[in-house]
Amino acid sequence: MTMLFADASQRLQQALKYVDISEDAIEYLKFPQASLSVSIPVRMDDGRLKVFQGYRVRFDSTRGPTKGGVRYHPNVSLDEVQSLAFWMTFKCAVLNLPFGGAKGGVTLNPKVLSKFELERLSRGYIDAIADFIGPDIDILAPDVYTNPMIMGWMMDQYSRIRRKLCPGVVTGKPVAIGGSLGRDTATAMGAFFVIKTILAKHNRSPQETTVAVQGFGNAGAEVAELLFHAGYQVIAVSDSQGGIFAAQGLDIPSLRQAKEASRSFKAFYCQDSVHNLVEHELLSNEELLSLDVDVLIPAALENQITEVNAKDVQAKFIFEVANGPVTSAADHHLQQKGVQVFPDILVNAGGVTVSYFEWVQNKSGLYWSLAEVNQRLQQKMIAETEAIWALSQKQATSMRTAAYIHALKRIGEAIAAKGTRDYYINH
Repeated sequence: MTMLFADASQRLQQALKYVDISEDAIEYLKFPQASLSVSIPVRMDDGRLKVFQGYRVRFDSTRGPTKGGVRYHPNVSLDEVQSLAFWMTFKCAVLNLPFGGAKGGVTLNPKVLSKFELERLSRGYIDAIADFIGPDIDILAPDVYTNPMIMGWMMDQYSRIRRKLCPGVVTGKPVAIGGSLGRDTATAMGAFFVIKTILAKHNRSPQETTVAVQGFGNAGAEVAELLFHAGYQVIAVSDSQGGIFAAQGLDIPSLRQAKEASRSFKAFYCQDSVHNLVEHELLSNEELLSLDVDVLIPAALENQITEVNAKDVQAKFIFEVANGPVTSAADHHLQQKGVQVFPDILVNAGGVTVSYFEWVQNKSGLYWSLAEVNQRLQQKMIAETEAIWALSQKQATSMRTAAYIHALKRIGEAIAAKGTRDYYINH
């Protein structure tokens, strides 16, 4: 078992102490159902041929077709993709979506590719994995450094291969070709509903709550703005190059506009850094994680808070908008310090929830208004947050362990419905 996947599995072991689940279910969840590694040859704009490495992992399909994003990033590996597929399995179960977990990715720096090269790469990836995916098998979605345009290319390429329109194979598409309203803000919106629900339980008013957000990308910037408009004091944000801090609070809408306006796009990706845009105190990503704030929101990549820097964290609440930003070893240290961590498989599940809504709309041909999408999202996120909170109080466990217990019960029931050892021995 690789290191990243072993770390992800640690959370499962903790939750198993509280769940009466069959041996069959535990055995099923030890390994991914299927893993695929592919080579993607791309003709570059200068005539060179370059081969990229791509991956797709379907972890478990007991509760339905697998579902998960595709990321373009230099650190993409089979280990990372497998771990993210594992998390997606539990995330879908936490929200009671009829999906299993999957993930995909291509190892590259997308910022150095032209739009034409990105399109050829995206279509080449689908050519390579087309027999591995499908609207009722495995459904793709955007993730790190992928966006609606890229999802549209992928859906179009799959439809060309199948010689029929297949909008349900990909979610997060442009609205004009079958995407759902609200999908672009769904991860942040879902996180916002969780944050509001939890902080209300601690009698935290927005005006007296300070927030720091690591990661000023799609999800991080959007959740920062939602919190700003709700009256929270967002005092620090950062991107991959560094961050800015203002004790009196940042004007998040102006900051987002400044970053948008200063982009120099050769492809789809921002070349600028947050800290180059405004005159505030500068700080590093590492310094942001150790700020004395009420709420810390890691919204970048995994493994940001580790056993090494957990001792420096001063926040009272951590809401994981990124996938796996806190390691299992860090969890132990944070718990000892009294820092409450709210897990990714709940906090950032708004994205997959609205992806589910998009899939349903594609299947039915009936499309919903933005208000209807957000209302359905709010109902689901709050209901599952309340259920996990109640479970954590009843079992005297962390919210992370409670979320895994919640998911394991649903996965266990689905596996038991197909027959387990107890059924065959005792009947």
